[in-house]
Amino acid sequence: MQYRIDPKSKNKLSILGFGCMRFPRNLAARIDMAKTEQLVLEAVEKGINYFDTAYLYFGSEEALGEVLNKHKLRESVYIATKLPIKKCRTYDDFDRLFNEQLKHLQTGYIDYFLMHALSDMTEWKRLCGLGVEKWIAEKKSSGQIRQIGFSYHGSHDEFGMLLDAYDWDFTQIQYNYVNTHYQAGTAGLLRAAEKGLAVIIMEPLLGGKLASGLPAGAVEILKKLNPRLTPAAWSLRWLWDQPEVTVVLSGMNEAEQLQENIAAAADAVPGLLTAAEHEGIKSVVEVFRESYKIPCTGCNYCMPCPQGINIPACFSSYNMSYAVSWFSGLQQYITSVGAADPHKEAGASACIKCRKCEPLCPQHIPIINSMEAVRQRMEPFWYKPVIKIVRKFMS
Repeated sequence: MQYRIDPKSKNKLSILGFGCMRFPRNLAARIDMAKTEQLVLEAVEKGINYFDTAYLYFGSEEALGEVLNKHKLRESVYIATKLPIKKCRTYDDFDRLFNEQLKHLQTGYIDYFLMHALSDMTEWKRLCGLGVEKWIAEKKSSGQIRQIGFSYHGSHDEFGMLLDAYDWDFTQIQYNYVNTHYQAGTAGLLRAAEKGLAVIIMEPLLGGKLASGLPAGAVEILKKLNPRLTPAAWSLRWLWDQPEVTVVLSGMNEAEQLQENIAAAADAVPGLLTAAEHEGIKSVVEVFRESYKIPCTGCNYCMPCPQGINIPACFSSYNMSYAVSWFSGLQQYITSVGAADPHKEAGASACIKCRKCEPLCPQHIPIINSMEAVRQRMEPFWYKPVIKIVRKFMS
């Protein structure tokens, strides 16, 4: 494992961090503790020392805390978690929520504490009006918060203003070789590094699309560059090539993913990519953008839908219909959105345009318009009659 130094704290952080939002879950959507425990233990054994969770990652804090406490690993790792700022309406809410998080994690302090999805100055000013700066100062003085930062999902201009609005220790941004001009982007990464902040990267694989969802043409380009490296490894190495990147988070929910990413991190140092490899990745981006129409990462922040629609599944199927084939996308659409279930209205056509989902999307996707695009492509004129027949057969 390679490590990089946090400029503010001088902590030695593993370049591969464990993103805990996607801990493995069972059929009841609860975290599979046996699998999670195995993954966390192997990660620590192989040198990963940065674990990122959040109050809103349902059950994730509790699961991480249980494993670390059970195996007495708390002092061996750095825990990053996030305050659900939308739930903070009074000064007392800061303490109430923070104390819940300490209890979940079975710890007395948080190494890296973030304002979750702080995406504009309006929200920061609201928090300041509640006294968040005083609260942070008290927690840092007591040692309950070691490093303070924010995760970001807003526009480029707002990112720069937020960086200047407070004496942050670190920041967390969405960044990958497709999103170089999106949200904070490359310019934001450089700006944060210039200010002496550690920069933590989320969505390095764009919700898995840069790992298992690349169009065939893009995969071929990467194979020609180096047939031994997987698409996921290329994505991670592109990030580690940049010295401004401190930690790259990966939501690993299978042992194979963990082992693959650890192997990719073994020799990942700044400047590891050649000029030819950079050009190859630019070609991959061109192919990718031709195929993926809706930039959904599958974070599920838009869920649950009041109509029972699996919004990320709709978007994933739609994108697959361009990246692979229309028929493959349709197969996935019928299966993943539950169209064959006689007890629910599940497809894009069930959308009533209530817009409850749109303010929740960190990618700022125009979900209602996108759902209409999904309906037009994935539900041709014969779709509903065929589904009725399938449902009758299945019932």
